[in-house]
Amino acid sequence: MATTRIAKLEHYGLLHAAGDDARAFLHAQLTNDLLNLPPGRARYAGWCSAKGRLLATFLVVPQADGFLLQLSRDLVPVVLKRLSMFILRSKVKLSDASGQWTQYGAWGPDAGESLAVSERDGAISVGIDAERHLVLASEGLLSPTASADDWLLAEVRAGRPLIEQPTQDQFVPQMVNLELAGGVDFHKGCYPGQEVVARAQYRGAVKRRMYRLRGAALKAGQELYSDDTPGQPSGMVVNAAGDESLAVLQISTVESKSPIRPQPQGAALEVLSLPYSQ
Repeated sequence: MATTRIAKLEHYGLLHAAGDDARAFLHAQLTNDLLNLPPGRARYAGWCSAKGRLLATFLVVPQADGFLLQLSRDLVPVVLKRLSMFILRSKVKLSDASGQWTQYGAWGPDAGESLAVSERDGAISVGIDAERHLVLASEGLLSPTASADDWLLAEVRAGRPLIEQPTQDQFVPQMVNLELAGGVDFHKGCYPGQEVVARAQYRGAVKRRMYRLRGAALKAGQELYSDDTPGQPSGMVVNAAGDESLAVLQISTVESKSPIRPQPQGAALEVLSLPYSQ
């Protein structure tokens, strides 16, 4: 019998964008289309520097008075400060909403049917995909049946990149498969770094991609090594949970099946599949 797993999420923070121009402002800043984002659905997006490097990845959640942006908790202060600099004369107010909500992740084949909290007690429930949902609610509304690490492992297995402080400003979106995970719209128009992102997409300039690995407890920002480039790092961990991780590696290294190691002489890591094709 299918069961829904629920975890209280403490690794994430929230930004709140409110005001008459909130939707247009975020649409012009982020890599995905927000003009057509309907209520009750969440959408992945990235925020890039002018050089096309990711400064943050968001899960964008529509709200009655604006949008909530889920991101890595360690990036909340710096992203809030920097993103606010682009408001100028727009009617938008950005604030840290991390303390106003308890975040729950729910996943499993019957997760959607099991969550009867959509508007109860002011809760917000949005679908991420067919089997994963985010619930924003008051403390104690849901009873966790899994740990926050279990959710992070599910995110790794889903191939969802989360930019954290050690990996900020390191990758263009395609390096972390953000477009494969539904986080980039190549037809939406301009945003910071858009020309770089488009060039990487249409000119085949991406030489590194994100892969799922297993075999050691790693951490975000950790460098990895391969035998085809001895003596120098050949990759970097994006996210990790348990003994699995997402890491950006040279495509040629993976295709040649050169061993990938956490240290130059360490045990080789296993390359696993992702739920989308690369």
